[in-house]
Order: sequence, then structure tokens, then C-alpha cells
Amino acid sequence: MNWFKATLQVKTRGKGLYAFTPDVTAHLRKWEIQEGMCFLYMPHTSASLVISENYDPTAKVDLEEAMEHLVPEKQPWYHHVLEGADDSPSHIRAMLTQISLSVPIDDGRLSLGTWQGIYVFEHRARPHLRNVLLRCLSV
Repeated sequence: MNWFKATLQVKTRGKGLYAFTPDVTAHLRKWEIQEGMCFLYMPHTSASLVISENYDPTAKVDLEEAMEHLVPEKQPWYHHVLEGADDSPSHIRAMLTQISLSVPIDDGRLSLGTWQGIYVFEHRARPHLRNVLLRCLSV
């Protein structure tokens, strides 16, 4: 078994879903991994990782709007607003989603479903450069 590792960077322009599946698959090809596991980890507290629909762009819009309804900004009970109105909501949104993902690798490809893609879910209003730690175990 061999471990491979890299740090991917995803530039965000503010709140929303940012697809980066091609970045992951490029590393699998470069490393020539045929079978194994792909692990992704986000070392941030105001963004997360999700696997979601990647075919119909309206699904992305619905997911982004759903998060706005689930965890709205400017609630009177928020205390953690040091960095702005999106401060506390961004941490709550990250808590409700995931900061790590595991995806099997079969026949040199991520074993994602037909319509699945991997996304950074940015929860802050301003742009960020997000790091995603990529670790792959090849068998």
C-alpha cells in the first residue's frame, strides 16, 4: 500500500458551491492509482465539503438557497459576529455539513455516482482561498 498526498486550493468568490472534482481526478491520474481510497479534509471552520448533484445547475442554486433559509444571517441571538454578519452563520453551516469525505477509487476513477460531484461549500460572503487536504491510499 502507498500513501499519496497533496493540498488542493479552491478559490471562492463568496458564498456558494464550488466544484473541484477534476482537480482530484487529475491527481489520481498523475499518481496512477487504480484501486484504493481517496480522503479529503478541509481545515477551515467556515467552509465545508459536500458531494452533490453536478448535472443540473438548478440543483446547486436550490442547495445554496436552502442553506440561506436554514441558517439565516443577522439573527438577534448570534453572539459571534466579530468578523461580520456571516461569522456565526458560517460556522453553524460548516457544522451542519462535512469537513471530510471518503470516496473509493475503482479502476482508476473515483466511485462517484453518475450525477455526483465534489464541492467546496463556501459559507462566508467574501472571497477566500480554501485548502483541501487530499490523501489517497493505493492498494
